[in-house]
Amino acid sequence: MTWRPHTVLRLASPLQFRPSSIRAFTQVLASRSKPLLRPIALLGLAIAAALTISLPRSVPPAAAQDLTAALWTRASFPVENFQTYTSPFGYRSDPYSGNSRFHYGLDLAAPNGSYIRNWWAGEVLWVEGAGACGTSVAIKSGEWTHIYCHMHGHVEGSGPNKTMVDRTGGIQLRAGQVVPAGARIGRVGMTGRTTGPHLHWGLKYQDNWVDPALVLRAMYVGQQAAL
Repeated sequence: MTWRPHTVLRLASPLQFRPSSIRAFTQVLASRSKPLLRPIALLGLAIAAALTISLPRSVPPAAAQDLTAALWTRASFPVENFQTYTSPFGYRSDPYSGNSRFHYGLDLAAPNGSYIRNWWAGEVLWVEGAGACGTSVAIKSGEWTHIYCHMHGHVEGSGPNKTMVDRTGGIQLRAGQVVPAGARIGRVGMTGRTTGPHLHWGLKYQDNWVDPALVLRAMYVGQQAAL
């Protein structure tokens, strides 16, 4: 797949964990360790199967551990100007109805208009402009699907010609585009069902929902090991 002429993306290197993000990240993990970090086995799956990369059987265990940690240096933290996590993955009190509902993602608060970065290199699966998710994009990376909601902009066209457009942010995305890790793919907004500016970030592995906090933890551990 090659870049298409209409592509307008502001490319940047993958956004790793800066000191402010590390502090906020570790504080949130400490305060929410029970609801966010339940399936330790799933964390191991996330590390070992990041893009369904299999390691040669001849690789020694220590070297294999280094390789799986190194995989996460290719990943990008998904939002610039990160402030805090506002809603974890799992059951929560719905901000509109007050009823208990399952939240299929992690909410990352950032100032309105902050750029959103592509977590991992992949191909745009779909773009949408309506519903609770608002202006949104899904990207496929091997067995992983990552979903970004509540962005600035709108969707133009229909069918295979649907295009997510944020002219002010210099963003234009269409299904089938290949997007590198760290590319700016949108901006934090308030489209769809939301009470404030944030990125709702959803992750699926083999069509099963995954707690994004597990992946962020693996990224942090892997990137620190690679320093």
